[in-house]
Order: sequence, then structure tokens, then C-alpha cells
Amino acid sequence: MNIALIAHDKKKQDMIVFTSAYQHILHHHHLYATGTTGKLISEATGLPVHRFQSGPYGGDQQIGALVATKEIDMIIFFRDPLTAQPHEPDVSALMRLSDVHQIPLATNMASGEIMMHGLARGDFEWRNIVKGKKD
Repeated sequence: MNIALIAHDKKKQDMIVFTSAYQHILHHHHLYATGTTGKLISEATGLPVHRFQSGPYGGDQQIGALVATKEIDMIIFFRDPLTAQPHEPDVSALMRLSDVHQIPLATNMASGEIMMHGLARGDFEWRNIVKGKKD
């Protein structure tokens, strides 16, 4: 599966902890991330991560484009709900696209953990059937 990983600045450490804890699951999948988040994940875990621009420079939109073309299967986006984000319209657009295209989206560590456990069990295999492919 193709998994997008995004984290606001104040949530990047949470993303490092999360991906470190679940690297045994994540290493079986293709990972995509916004710039700094992807760099930090790769450095901390050794996992290969395809990196886009950072969020404020269009990374959220680049991932959104992959969502719209059904090339992303899951999004883990650790959002900071307490800090105003200058690129909030991009964040909202990405969340809207995930709803339109039925892309599972976790916005915090608790929902991300549920998705990781489901991924390990094979609960998301229906995505491959819908897309007409098998991994």
C-alpha cells in the first residue's frame, strides 16, 4: 500500500515515535511524506520515504494530487489543532479529498495506531480490490 505521512511542526516528534514503533509494519509498504517529516522519519528509522515539498510549500497539495488519482491508499497526518497553520486551506483540501476518494485518514497517534493494527491484520486489502491490483 502507498501510505502518506504528514506532521505539523509540533507533532513531528510524535511521528518519529510512531513510525519507529511501527516500522516493522511500515517497511512492507511504500511511504510518502512531506519534506521535513520524511527526512526525520528516514533518519530515525532507516525506512525509505519518497519526499515531497514541505507542507507550506505545496507538499500537502502534492500528496492531494496522488489521492485524487488513487495513488495513495492511506494517510497518517498528525495535526496540531492548537496552532494556526498558514497553509490551513491546503490541509482542509487534503482532508476533503480523502473523504471524496474514501482514503482512510488518521489525524492523531491513537487513530494511527488503530490503522496500523488493521494494516497488519490485512483489513485494508479491499483497497487493492477496488483499485484492481494486488500487492
